[in-house]
Amino acid sequence: MLKTAAAVLLALSVPAAVSAEEEDAPFPAWLAGAWSMADGDHWTEEFWTHARGGIMIGASREGDGDSLRSWEAIRILRTADGSLAYVPMPGGGPPVEFMLTAQAAQSIEFANPGHDYPQRIRYWREGDTLHAEIAMIDGSRAVRWRYSPMGR
Repeated sequence: MLKTAAAVLLALSVPAAVSAEEEDAPFPAWLAGAWSMADGDHWTEEFWTHARGGIMIGASREGDGDSLRSWEAIRILRTADGSLAYVPMPGGGPPVEFMLTAQAAQSIEFANPGHDYPQRIRYWREGDTLHAEIAMIDGSRAVRWRYSPMGR
């Protein structure tokens, strides 16, 4: 009886194994891929890996013709408390953390009200189109991108 009770207590204290699909379920799988947009000579590209090991890795670059204007390394990662954070490093600079504030099947939003600009970052999909927006918390000073899958 004592051995059985000890076995039950041990089983309850050991977390169940979680499959890779379950572990990465909160990540926006619909964001993964290579995305681009162009307006005349001006272009923007964004790239995202699938989630693995608790992180999605992204990068973006923007330019005019053959000239690079700006670039950014980005991560979406699981924090110690299990929530998601969006962590950009514009131009390779110091990371800034934006915490998950809203998520649906084809959209995700992060915010950092203490950051100068942007304070809110959103992505959403409509069919094959990826939309992105940065803005202040109240939605002012919004800048939007409308990406197509790269190569189209």
